[in-house]
Amino acid sequence: MEQRKANINNDFFTRGFYKEPQLISGSESFYKKSCCKLDAYDWLKDIVAPEPQKQRTFVDVRFKNNRKEFFEKKEDLHVNEGDIIAIEASPGHDIGIVAQTGPIVLHHMKKRGVKPETGTLRKVYRKARLSDIEKWITAVKREEETKIESRKIVADLNLQMKINDVEFQGDNTKAIFFYTATERVDFRELIKILAERFKVRIEMKQIGVRQEAGKVGGIGSCGREMCCSKWLTDFQSVSTNTARTQQLSLNPQKLAGQCGKLKCCLNFEQPVYEEALKEFPSENTVLQTQSGEAQHQKTDIFKKVMWFTYSKDENATLVPIPLTSVKEIIHLNQKNKKPESIEMYALKAEEEKHEFDKIVGQDDLSRFDK
Repeated sequence: MEQRKANINNDFFTRGFYKEPQLISGSESFYKKSCCKLDAYDWLKDIVAPEPQKQRTFVDVRFKNNRKEFFEKKEDLHVNEGDIIAIEASPGHDIGIVAQTGPIVLHHMKKRGVKPETGTLRKVYRKARLSDIEKWITAVKREEETKIESRKIVADLNLQMKINDVEFQGDNTKAIFFYTATERVDFRELIKILAERFKVRIEMKQIGVRQEAGKVGGIGSCGREMCCSKWLTDFQSVSTNTARTQQLSLNPQKLAGQCGKLKCCLNFEQPVYEEALKEFPSENTVLQTQSGEAQHQKTDIFKKVMWFTYSKDENATLVPIPLTSVKEIIHLNQKNKKPESIEMYALKAEEEKHEFDKIVGQDDLSRFDK
């Protein structure tokens, strides 16, 4: 029973509520901003908009998990952030929560490439009535049980697919089943069974493994909640070239995230690495010395150190050379001059001395020996 209550609260939390909504006219008692990917701060709220922009009638509406869309409302319909509204759906109507209003919505629409002049935006009907909210709450409470039961049906039909999430439409007449599958699946029989079992219109929507991880959530290898479930909304492709640029070993177990794909965080630092690598010479650089040719082996971008080995050295002894010294040797080679050896420029290893430092509330472990 307690688990059932937790699931209900979690269903509403994914929509921006910290508890189950009550049948009241206001939304201030159960809606609040939190650290969620669907929350957005209105940077233009304190700026007085020009007169033409005041007549803009677009709103940003949030639904379950990472679903967020733009809608157009009537000029005489006044809505605020957190209001529950009834919006156009196919068929019937859906229930959403107003995420943002005002000029900031136009900025987000332009950023996402949504053009309001095309007339493709769906309409906002009205603020949700008490009967709309009651029906919506009933639909939300069905989602967890429907997901579990649909998984059992898929297993009985022996279909090679996985039901990740279920989202009911606000009027309780339609349900969207999000699933992942590695191959093409014939789920015509599945749709018949689901429609007969749950008495709603069924829509199957396939998503990728990255979107699945964003919906399900989890803890990453860094010990924090996964970016895709917390704030990341734009899934960009990650290639192995990114790992090579950052001088990482191509180990799938370390580079793969919970979804089994390369970690999205590899893209976060990529521009910094690309900017830092502009100072370094090409990896194909060969240093000419009197002791022989030295070829590049690896690079430490943060310490600005490059490792070289002699081509004729069978043991392949790595010699660390600072970046400034590497550029100096290249400059000498361009003048047809060869230094005696790369060991002349080698970085001397510093002996690390570990001494005990007294920190707040700590003393030397040998204090009782006296």
